Amino acid sequence: MRQLHWFVVVGALAAATHYLVALAAHALGLAPWAANLVGFGCAFPVSYAGHRWRTFADTQLSHRQSAVRFAAVAVSAFLANQALLAFTLSVLHWPFWFALGFVLVAVAAGTFVASRHWAFAR
Repeated sequence: MRQLHWFVVVGALAAATHYLVALAAHALGLAPWAANLVGFGCAFPVSYAGHRWRTFADTQLSHRQSAVRFAAVAVSAFLANQALLAFTLSVLHWPFWFALGFVLVAVAAGTFVASRHWAFAR
């Protein structure tokens, strides 16, 4: 239960970073896909640091091993995020602020499972 608690706390901080930076970048004129990438880039260190030292603090993997694995998980999640964002914007015609919020929540569960069972596996 402690692990899930920290995943939610760290994930909320990283998602808020991603969301707010992406909204600001979009407001400054970046296309949605580019704004999403900037948000991801800013949220990645928040997510990795929090998950490494809080959510999965008991991992026995080295920092290098878990960083590489987590990067693979995060990039895969980001690709799913971009695809789902493109769908919600172009097919469903949702506004960017709503689509991005939905996508960040929708992709989070997969990130937890992959992080727990592979990126930070004991």
